[in-house]
Amino acid sequence: MKYHINKNSGYSLIELMIAVALGIVVVGATLGIFVSNRQTYIAAENVGRIQENARTAYELMTRDVREAGGTPCAGHLLIADVLNSPSANWWSNWTNPVLGYENGALGVSIAGTDAIEIKSGSASTYTVASHNPTSAVITLNTSTHDLVADDILLICDTRQASIFQMSGPNATNATVVHNTGSGTPGNCSKGLGFKNPIDCSTNGTTYEYGPNSLITKLSASRWYIGSNGRPAGCTPATTCGRSLFRQVLRNTSGTNAPVAEEIAEGVRDMQILYLLPGASTYVNAASVPATRWGEVSAVRITYTLEGNDRVGPDGQNIQRTLAHTVTLRNRNS
Repeated sequence: MKYHINKNSGYSLIELMIAVALGIVVVGATLGIFVSNRQTYIAAENVGRIQENARTAYELMTRDVREAGGTPCAGHLLIADVLNSPSANWWSNWTNPVLGYENGALGVSIAGTDAIEIKSGSASTYTVASHNPTSAVITLNTSTHDLVADDILLICDTRQASIFQMSGPNATNATVVHNTGSGTPGNCSKGLGFKNPIDCSTNGTTYEYGPNSLITKLSASRWYIGSNGRPAGCTPATTCGRSLFRQVLRNTSGTNAPVAEEIAEGVRDMQILYLLPGASTYVNAASVPATRWGEVSAVRITYTLEGNDRVGPDGQNIQRTLAHTVTLRNRNS
């Protein structure tokens, strides 16, 4: 038998259309899986970023709040603040070592968010070897330290503490001088003794800090929610991203001033409540009497954080809420 092969045979138009249609279905399904996986990846990345920012905010802010009003020596000490006009600067005023601001009242914070102001001794402390009140010279047990002229310092023993500005020396050695007549704001007196009101004459109220007294830098900070200016060209009140900021006292080339640091991005809101002795519930800053801020024993902080991408329900940004309570160590010691 002979077989005849038609050399002109091929796919018909219908067969080609079916093949193309099947190809489109396969490609579409593949793209769908790719898009779904990409959305899942972005969502997981946003959740991870939120958790990281929450952890950063919690760890750093808790550390500051816990030490509010604390000194290296003991709690509830009498404080002799001999700086010139200490009430003129928030960072030099020890009247309220913890102070809350409600609904954007801080000024640099965004409307509707809370803020908190904290003052304490810093973590790095140095031991006093001797103190000469007449010459206003404190001698440390070491010449290896980070204290420099114009720093705002806190010195304490078991009886009292004093806040003053270091007037010298400029070179690091074992001495700290607390004279008047130099620095900004400078000292109103070289006497470091407590008196109410503070004696701002040149010699003031004399007090000698004995061996093993402790000296450290004054730590002053403000925590608030502010605009981070991103993306470029955004409007701070509406379209800019928000972050948790820490405004902290810095001595830069002899000038003491607060400097703002961005701590964690994506923090949309912060609400803060305070506990007073004898109270069974926490209250907001507006409900704390002005004369009772020094009695606050615990702070409850609630953050609202969000991711950068709209991959949440209904195309919204993913949001998470974190709440925690911080006990003030100095109020419970």
